[in-house]
Amino acid sequence: MRKLSTTRFELTLMTLEEKALLFELDQDPAVMEFINGGKPTSMVDIEEKFIPRLACYINPDKGWGLWKVVGKDCIENQGNSLAGVFLGWILVRPMGFFTDSPRFDDIELGWRFKQVSWGKGVATEAASAVVNYLTTQDQVNSVSAIAVEENLGSIKVMKKLGMTFVKKAPEPEGHTDTEVVFYQRAL
Repeated sequence: MRKLSTTRFELTLMTLEEKALLFELDQDPAVMEFINGGKPTSMVDIEEKFIPRLACYINPDKGWGLWKVVGKDCIENQGNSLAGVFLGWILVRPMGFFTDSPRFDDIELGWRFKQVSWGKGVATEAASAVVNYLTTQDQVNSVSAIAVEENLGSIKVMKKLGMTFVKKAPEPEGHTDTEVVFYQRAL
């Protein structure tokens, strides 16, 4: 199993059996606000949609999949230790993976985290560890991320990762007609 470590977090690639963690994370309407308007994800959707999609792109040798982020002893929230607590995940897959022309040299990053970790640099620190890992891949030339324009928290993370604005366009997989902003960083 692939593992990454930062000062405050352990990251491991999630398995297809960890659907309970995905379900738990997606029950907070604030977490889901910019994903689907705040609607919690059902276990049926996790099992019948999310897990099969993840199974299509998971590739431990390349670091593709969802990197589970778990707190170490040194992180606290309001005096409570978050050691061993699942905080969220970092998505890693080729940009446009579910389109007719995936970009295997441009890796898409995404993230979803519990509110307890918001505003503490968790997404930036965890995504930075993943980006550092991806720089060891010969075929990877850039990393990219997308978000709805109103998702200022995610855009802030993109900028902290050294990504710059590329364009505003419809969501690339065509699930909705929502426009998103694209950010990218060359490696």
